[in-house]
Amino acid sequence: MSEQGRMTGVDPVSARRRALGLAGLTAASDSGMDRFARLVSRLLRVPVAFVSLVEEDRQILPGLYGLPQPWAAARALPPSHALCRSAVDSGQPLVVPDARTDERLRTSQGAVEDLGVVAYAGMPLTDADGIVLGSLCAVDHEPRTWSDGELSDLEDLAAACSAELCLRILSAQSRSVQKVLETARAGADRARSDAQRLERDAQAGLDHAELLLRASEELARTSGLEDVRRRLRDLFVGAGKPSYVGLLVAEKDELHRVPDPDIEHAVEREVLTMPVTAAFPSARAMRERRPVFVPDREALAADYGPEAVGFFDRMGFTTMLCLPLWGSRSVLGVLAVCWAKRHEVGVTERATLTAASGYIAQAVERALYLDERISVARQLQEAMLTDLPLADPLEISALYQPAAVGDMIGGDWYDAYHLPPASSGGSRALMVTVGDITGHDMHAATIMGQIRSMLRQATLDHPPYSPATALTALDAACSILPVEASGTLVHARLAPAENGPGWTLTWSNAGHPPPLLRAPDGRVTILVEHDILLHRSLGPFLRTEARRDLPPGSTLLLYTDGLIERRGHDIDASIARLGALLARHGDRPPAELLRRISSRPADDAPGDDVVVLALRAP
Repeated sequence: MSEQGRMTGVDPVSARRRALGLAGLTAASDSGMDRFARLVSRLLRVPVAFVSLVEEDRQILPGLYGLPQPWAAARALPPSHALCRSAVDSGQPLVVPDARTDERLRTSQGAVEDLGVVAYAGMPLTDADGIVLGSLCAVDHEPRTWSDGELSDLEDLAAACSAELCLRILSAQSRSVQKVLETARAGADRARSDAQRLERDAQAGLDHAELLLRASEELARTSGLEDVRRRLRDLFVGAGKPSYVGLLVAEKDELHRVPDPDIEHAVEREVLTMPVTAAFPSARAMRERRPVFVPDREALAADYGPEAVGFFDRMGFTTMLCLPLWGSRSVLGVLAVCWAKRHEVGVTERATLTAASGYIAQAVERALYLDERISVARQLQEAMLTDLPLADPLEISALYQPAAVGDMIGGDWYDAYHLPPASSGGSRALMVTVGDITGHDMHAATIMGQIRSMLRQATLDHPPYSPATALTALDAACSILPVEASGTLVHARLAPAENGPGWTLTWSNAGHPPPLLRAPDGRVTILVEHDILLHRSLGPFLRTEARRDLPPGSTLLLYTDGLIERRGHDIDASIARLGALLARHGDRPPAELLRRISSRPADDAPGDDVVVLALRAP
């Protein structure tokens, strides 16, 4: 028995024969299969494409495009031309740049000579049990190296074609039972009705296959619950399109409806939250963890309370199907599909909707995970970035902009706090810090919180509060403690000048972008003095500090590299541009100054966190 037989427990040849018989495909033109062949030809730009299904002594071609005569009319190929036999036997794609020299097609040289096959790519077509039925094939008359994108497109089309085959098989299976009863009382009129029904089923099957294809593509790119809800609105199309599709997410003992962010629906105005114990079909699907189908109002009144009946009547619903959304560990919520007119949900449609609910559940689980991480990150961000102290007479303002991607938080921070008074009366000295711990995730944020607290303690434990002494103590602690600290920072003290007006700035720079100092006359100085960055592997380091007088009207600007670093831009040029902005707007209130220097085009969202802190000596 082949590998497929061992995996499924059945003879793959018999299973394939039975599946093809149920699918009802023969050596004749099939509009649905021809459509897949045309799509392959169009997407891969090949002259010949066909859907090949393997029988015992031949392969039939229910779908083809560009195949020469007499094969196009016969819709069948003999064993000598059986290109897809290798893919069927192995269950793997067959990709051949040049069939004339490929050893795998040695027994199929008839196809190379008679059909003009040179380059060939075939993707297996399978049924619901994984039995390979044939291949979706692309043929070129010239040697060709198939690109990854072309093979990916062919694989996607093969998946859609396989879904179409599975739906036909399911449709045939569901029809076979009913057909026995229909045959007993069949007549000429019923035969015509059956033909119409088969045509509708074929169209519905195509609609269902397209639904699954859209669901797999659209929902794979969602980023949050709101995005999932928005894409869900346009997912269902075709003859059986529902009048409303609701998404309810479970939280403890309640179901919360996710409202459509763009369209206000009466359902979402009336019922946004319900207990899991509510006498509603959606709550029942959640409680019993199974699909719940309500075919009409009579069935609703028989199984549910008057509140559910009144809700149905107000919303104009007649039929409802509620499907539990299974996550990796539990039921995440319920998908409610509603029709205004009575709608028969057959086996095929229910199977399709159930499969689609699986894609929706994956998107919801991913969205809940991302939303939770963003929520936690924002809470951590608010806890880390405390309010600035009242620094009178100094004016102080700070700004934080999170990165446009990731968990919306990283290792950038600012800090400012008063030092104990040197004597009674007078202005108190102020410590300010701007730093950047390496990383853009929750780990970086937690390390940042540790470093900020350790630096505060090191500063307050070492009067007269030298920035260099505090950083030296921080280095020593990080080299001993298991704190994986890596990053840069500027630690500074602003104290009233000992002689005369103004303030004295003392700072120590651990590998951080240089602070900018604007004099009252508008000239900007780059404070370039710095030591090495902070890293526990560098060991204790004796830090140095620099000092500068700040006459009244001076403005000090501290920032992180997210403000000045741009891909393809020189860092020194960016600092020079920042200095020019400070020179132009440095006499404005600090808060307005920060808004002006941090503004950027809407399509130039920061790829890194941005922290900016401005102080002005009045």
